[in-house]
Amino acid sequence: MSEGPDDLPSDRESPVGQPVLRGDTEITGERADEAVAFDPDDPDSVAQAARTVRAFADQTAGTEDTVYMLRGAAACAALVRAEGSYKAAAERAGGEATIPFIRKWARVHDLPRAVRRHVALGEIPPTAAKHIARVSGDARYYLAWAALDGALTVREVRAIAGEINDGVDVRTALAEHDVVLGRLTVELPLDVYHELRREASLNDTEPDAVVADALRAYFEG
Repeated sequence: MSEGPDDLPSDRESPVGQPVLRGDTEITGERADEAVAFDPDDPDSVAQAARTVRAFADQTAGTEDTVYMLRGAAACAALVRAEGSYKAAAERAGGEATIPFIRKWARVHDLPRAVRRHVALGEIPPTAAKHIARVSGDARYYLAWAALDGALTVREVRAIAGEINDGVDVRTALAEHDVVLGRLTVELPLDVYHELRREASLNDTEPDAVVADALRAYFEG
């Protein structure tokens, strides 16, 4: 896509296996104490990751526990890093941990923090995050924001991710599912709303243009 910042990271920036969000009490509350770090350079931690991946693969069906799934995703990513390939990771974990399973969840762990945060909060289902992680670049963000603002189902997210990977522009793919990128409903304090409407009227423009200019100045400042 030609629009949007070019310097926003679309992949994980924090170390693989670290509980950046799982260990945040503001997100997971008391469950932050349960956060486990997986160090791909520590043999004992890698062994724990392998056990976690196997248990995760055996018990994933039917659960929507976001913290549990993010822990499993972290274990998958750490095990892949330690073993050097998805195949070797699957062989190390054993059980129901197949190569596609480990690949999908390792990619979820690799999502940028801004997206993973909504997964941790339960606002984006982990099963939808698996499909968001299938695409790359800014499309990851746009599909995630569409899942939030457009109330997309997991099935719709999966279909759109497939279309994007088939070469369809993310805007086109979303439009076909009645999602318009950039459309957001906000609630403002009355005084801010009043000034916004007044400014737009005096400058013979629309409120969204005033908001866009103000936000550009804020992000660039």
